[in-house]
Amino acid sequence: MATCRGMDVSAYQGTQNWASLRRDGLVFAFAKASEGQHSRDAKFDTHIAGIIKAQLIPGAYHFAWPNQPVAAEAANYISAVKPYAKAGVGFTHWLDLERYSDGRNYAGRSAAQIKAWAAAWIAAVKAAFPGQAVGIYTSASDLTAGHVPAGVPLWYPAYPGTRVDTYAEAEATAQPRPSGRYPLIWQFTSDPAGAARVDQSIAYLSEAALRAWAGGDTTTQEDDMGLQDKILLGDWIPAAWPKDEGLADKQITVNTALGSGYAHARRAADNTTAILAQLGAQQATIAKLVDAIGSSGGLTVAEVQAAAEAGAKAALATLGDKLQED
Repeated sequence: MATCRGMDVSAYQGTQNWASLRRDGLVFAFAKASEGQHSRDAKFDTHIAGIIKAQLIPGAYHFAWPNQPVAAEAANYISAVKPYAKAGVGFTHWLDLERYSDGRNYAGRSAAQIKAWAAAWIAAVKAAFPGQAVGIYTSASDLTAGHVPAGVPLWYPAYPGTRVDTYAEAEATAQPRPSGRYPLIWQFTSDPAGAARVDQSIAYLSEAALRAWAGGDTTTQEDDMGLQDKILLGDWIPAAWPKDEGLADKQITVNTALGSGYAHARRAADNTTAILAQLGAQQATIAKLVDAIGSSGGLTVAEVQAAAEAGAKAALATLGDKLQED
């Protein structure tokens, strides 16, 4: 599976040499933009300007307070990011949904309310930045609690410790699968080895595919991505699957996709069986005709064979038409 390397920063990190990081193989970088209804990250403008100048795939994130008005929080983020996330430019937007240790940003909210709040924030940001990618950064505990809307690309933090604190070690490790979901991005360390001391991540796409996704391209097809990964990312739906079966929005589960594929395969199999039955009946009729040749004198063997060939060709043409329909 193709991967590419990235990192994220906030006011806790100093100014980075993004050009040098790009030369060393960094592909994407995300910066904290905002938090709550009013707070802005003090270094966001410096970080994001440097990321864009170095031609890294840029992204920004907002730390959520689901017990505050979602419209105000979305507006805070949109205002902070708008000068950089310009139309026609690839940019990724992330909702950072995680509970403070004392729970103050989740206080008074049920799991269903947090999930609805997250969905509303994502919808508002999608509307503000059409054609750009929007996802969610969240933990295993939030996934288990049911805080995360279905069908949203996932940036997932999980830290195996010193056995995985370099990009090479992360790339050699199996892709996490929290709560049965495949994350698009895995943040594998928040305290890496070496001098950088920044959060490091890998994305499970090539650089070209991630750039296309960041720019809103939902037709990207990667030969080294599994079908399940493509379906979960909403990046690949077979054109032959009809819109009237709930697949047009590209927000589907593997079971839905496989179920639809099974239905089409089942119809194709039924049509094949029906045509083969017709061929079998024709074969029996032909056998009777051959037996009757000697007594009736009305048909020669060559005439019977010609009729059989014509019937078989017609039946096979019908089979081909049916399979094309499915």
